[in-house]
Amino acid sequence: MSLKLGALTKSIWVYHLCTGGSCNNCDIEILDLLTPRFDVERFGIVLVGSIRHADAILVTGSLNLKAVERVKRVYEQAPKPCVVIAVGACACGQGIFANGPYTPNPVDSLLPVDLYIPGCPPKPEAMILGIVKLIAKLKGKGRE
Repeated sequence: MSLKLGALTKSIWVYHLCTGGSCNNCDIEILDLLTPRFDVERFGIVLVGSIRHADAILVTGSLNLKAVERVKRVYEQAPKPCVVIAVGACACGQGIFANGPYTPNPVDSLLPVDLYIPGCPPKPEAMILGIVKLIAKLKGKGRE
């Protein structure tokens, strides 16, 4: 991982960014994380409504041409250091939108992705596992 984020060891505030090219199933599964069944807040993870308060950007969907400038602007506004998490097949590698005329580039061609959580859509358990591994890595307990 390219980042050493000692400041993020207590809690991670997450901004959810949908890049526009998706079916929204990943977004539904992300909302499921906030329910009492999965309770992702027990790990100190909170969704925030402003990128200026975020420690991490949770990206869903395939990057389409219209969203490129907006995604760049959102990433530039994020306080640094900032972790980027790609959730779902579309964000990880364009999924069914690969090689499409309006989705020519994957998300990691524009943003420095630190964590990939594949799946179509990924289950909440997979997202929790990825986030727990990321937290361990940020605390220095994971392998480099």
